[in-house]
Amino acid sequence: VSGEYSMIKAAAANGMLDEEKAMMESLLCIRRAGADVILTYFALEAARYLCGEKR
Repeated sequence: VSGEYSMIKAAAANGMLDEEKAMMESLLCIRRAGADVILTYFALEAARYLCGEKR
């Protein structure tokens, strides 16, 4: 999981992808796989995104 977080952060820093979209897709995949709870390094960023806060 920390590897996926690092990969998304590095790719976003190099302009390869949209960090928010990749983060949410990653979390949605975990949810679709059946998780009831997701523990992630993205927790604060995801909460801000879901509440509509801008960076």
